[in-house]
Amino acid sequence: MTISFKSFALLLGVVGIAGALSACGNLSRGIARDGRSAEALAWPAPGDATPMHKDGSFPLAANLQQLGAGLGKQQVSALIGYPHFSEGVWGVREWNYVFHFRDTGSVTTCQFKILFDQDQRARSFYWKPEACVRYQQLAAVPAASTERFILSADALFAFDRDSIADMTNDGRAQLDALAGNLLAQKQRVANIRIAGYTDRLGSDAHNDQLSGRRAYAVKDYLVGRGLPAEWFQAEGLGAADPVRDCDEAQREALIECLAPNRRVVVQVSLSDVAIAERNR
Repeated sequence: MTISFKSFALLLGVVGIAGALSACGNLSRGIARDGRSAEALAWPAPGDATPMHKDGSFPLAANLQQLGAGLGKQQVSALIGYPHFSEGVWGVREWNYVFHFRDTGSVTTCQFKILFDQDQRARSFYWKPEACVRYQQLAAVPAASTERFILSADALFAFDRDSIADMTNDGRAQLDALAGNLLAQKQRVANIRIAGYTDRLGSDAHNDQLSGRRAYAVKDYLVGRGLPAEWFQAEGLGAADPVRDCDEAQREALIECLAPNRRVVVQVSLSDVAIAERNR
């Protein structure tokens, strides 16, 4: 089969465009698969922002407060917009922004970076200069207190399962009680963070996905019981932060020993500020 020069040139053009869209995204070197670190962070020059974003933006404090690990790119863009630089389309694991903040009598300019994991979920956040993190901290709702509920994944779900349909009767009863507790003090709830964990058995990829799906299933169940979806942030942390180390040689004994590590943690931030905001 022969290809005309015109067709060949067109093919090269399409390949070139595709390469540009996929290759220009990650400035930082060696972004970890889980998105929680990089070998070397690289920052674009503010003047290299796209024409649409050449002046940067003034982010809303309330939206900055809602940024957290586990958000997808659509969720991030709904809060702070799309990145301000030509990040590419495919395989992009970092987004960069230029943000401005009003201080007394002046405006401070900061750069903001998000790293994503292999599943395109936001995992880590960086500011340049680092002191700019204070603007995100100032945006956070001051919590008067925090309540923490630790739920056994073994009690919540059938073995190696992760959906609402896979929840046990005991697990549903625990979540019904938790939903009732939260609804009773709903005027004080500022936000709720749900983190899923597994034990160290199995691959990292499997554990990250399983823990994330379990966290989202718990979130969806609680929302189904009348809690507002905007309260929640859910994420899977896999085998991170184990509460028990075990060295049993026999597998069944090891699985039993590691049971406390298989858990879903629901952390509820309570604040009297939430009452004031909802009464406005």
